[in-house]
Amino acid sequence: MPQKEQTQTSTKTESKRSPTKLGFSEHAVSEISETLRHLLADVFSLYMKTKNFHWHMNGRHFRDYHLLLDEQAAQIYAITDDIAERARKLGGTTLRSIGDIARHQRLHDNDRGDLTAREMLTELRDDNSLLANLLRDAHEVCEKHDDVATTSMIEVWIDEAERRAWFLRETVEQS
Repeated sequence: MPQKEQTQTSTKTESKRSPTKLGFSEHAVSEISETLRHLLADVFSLYMKTKNFHWHMNGRHFRDYHLLLDEQAAQIYAITDDIAERARKLGGTTLRSIGDIARHQRLHDNDRGDLTAREMLTELRDDNSLLANLLRDAHEVCEKHDDVATTSMIEVWIDEAERRAWFLRETVEQS
């Protein structure tokens, strides 16, 4: 039997994106990765402060505050891997050490040992509010480069930071 010759019509779709680095320019990868590096440092800083206050909480509402901060710390820590892996997925780099965190963080540490429960909760409320704003800034950078995936992730993290700030605000106002 003779073979029938098939003609295939090839339709090639062209993209305006670079074929490397998931379609992002080197400039975009650099700027987004740098933004994520700072964000990751801030998240690690907030995680450590939240755990610090969790460990050093005292007073008549100890158990409630202790559990609240443990829950919040777990939520904060849960996004660290996503942030770092997103930067790597884009072709960028991320944090490499505790020193790297210290060089990139914008949230301030608190090593004081004389804080009241109210002072701890107030500081965490303010830091979560600041983190929400830093996340919005990161969202703008990613949006500028049409990085839909990272902007989508950041939107969830903004909501989580706002929720933590809200819980802390309500708790501080009731104490």
